[in-house]
Amino acid sequence: ASLAVGGFGLCGIPTALIGALYEQGAGSLRVVSNNCGTDDHGLGTLLAARRVARVTGSYVGENKEFARQYLAGELEVELVPQGTLAERLRAGGCGIPAFYTPAGVGTQVADGGIPWRYAADGSVAVASPPRQTGLFGDRVCVLEHAITCDFALVRAARGDRHGNLVFDKSARNFNPLAAMAGRVTVAEVEELVEPGDLAPDDIHLPGVFVQRVVALTPRQAADKQIEKRTVRV
Repeated sequence: ASLAVGGFGLCGIPTALIGALYEQGAGSLRVVSNNCGTDDHGLGTLLAARRVARVTGSYVGENKEFARQYLAGELEVELVPQGTLAERLRAGGCGIPAFYTPAGVGTQVADGGIPWRYAADGSVAVASPPRQTGLFGDRVCVLEHAITCDFALVRAARGDRHGNLVFDKSARNFNPLAAMAGRVTVAEVEELVEPGDLAPDDIHLPGVFVQRVVALTPRQAADKQIEKRTVRV
């Protein structure tokens, strides 16, 4: 199955849903997410258990096992410019099959050749193909295809039983986009409210994109890890 997973680093990640997926035992997963958590948290737990076959993302981050599996040829990785990844997810949710963007023109993103999978001897087993380009005025742009997934897992600060969601600050980055790209979207919410309790202008993602809502316990809602702790002296 393919999964679009919200969050950035460890901010706004659907911790409880990832944990439930780990317990469920699914494997050979194709994951679309900005990054893959850390070695001990988030999607990193699925990665360490060898449940992930392919990752489409833009950032390796603090996950050493992610880097090790990729370089050892155990994991296929499609690296995508961050803004392009966000737009590919949004386009998938809006029914737009593809779009042109100047991001990546003149690089291997457009020309092809980015290693997607390494062989055991360190050679490139699978490389990205060249992309179609087009000229718009005097600007060359590369064609990017939309992303849709079988499922999407997201986390929201508040939500109602119809699936209308509100995200907290920077947790709003990839969560709404991932939710839009899933054919079946499951949202874990820190606070579940009744329909009508959310003001229409406060809703970040309408319930039309959400098929399942899971109310977190207070303990689950408080489980928020920090990727890299810094202290001001």
